[in-house]
Amino acid sequence: MNYKMVVLDMDGTLLTDDKRISDKNMDALKKISDLGIKVVISTGRIFTSAKSYGDLIGVRIPIIASNGAYIREKDRDEVIYAKLLKQEVARKIVTLCHKFRMYCHLFTWDSLYSEKLIYSALYYSKWNKNLPEGEKVNINIIDPSDWNKVIMTNKNLLKAVVTDEDREKVASLRREVSKLDVEVTSSSKNNIEIMDKGVSKGKAVEYLGKYYNIRRDEIICIGDS
Repeated sequence: MNYKMVVLDMDGTLLTDDKRISDKNMDALKKISDLGIKVVISTGRIFTSAKSYGDLIGVRIPIIASNGAYIREKDRDEVIYAKLLKQEVARKIVTLCHKFRMYCHLFTWDSLYSEKLIYSALYYSKWNKNLPEGEKVNINIIDPSDWNKVIMTNKNLLKAVVTDEDREKVASLRREVSKLDVEVTSSSKNNIEIMDKGVSKGKAVEYLGKYYNIRRDEIICIGDS
């Protein structure tokens, strides 16, 4: 079979345990690209975070970000696909987080909003230290009373992430959130990731294949999710 598109998951597949792309993988990806095969990164991370890895590879890479909610080529401003989190749903998620005394993180393609520098916000804060100014994730720590303003004025919310060390609380929150019009997944045992209904990496790959006029049997996906 002559493949025309290779889709790679990032964490747990493309990246090493210390979040690097090995020289071996880097060389392989460049060789694949030189053959005219389209290389695609697929991740739960936001676009800005994934883009820095695409820059390292150095080829024109489409990025499936936020678990399939956002697709864009790394060197182009044109958005190929975006499925936004509904504002009313985002408000309900924040309300549920307050009910369970948990911290909600809301994400756009390049920014996050949180009440405290904790979990995802803390991770990206550390991540930013090694990046030039134009490649950093915008971290916005807000007052709890400002959530409604953030949600109503931001037209690009893609995803919510909630993390807590108390797994029973996470499970309880997941049961409540699952009643909303959303997709819910997890990237660790103590978090949930929430996107608009119908969002998935698989559907994003299918959409991207149609966008590039590549058949399903000409696409290979490599990853742990």
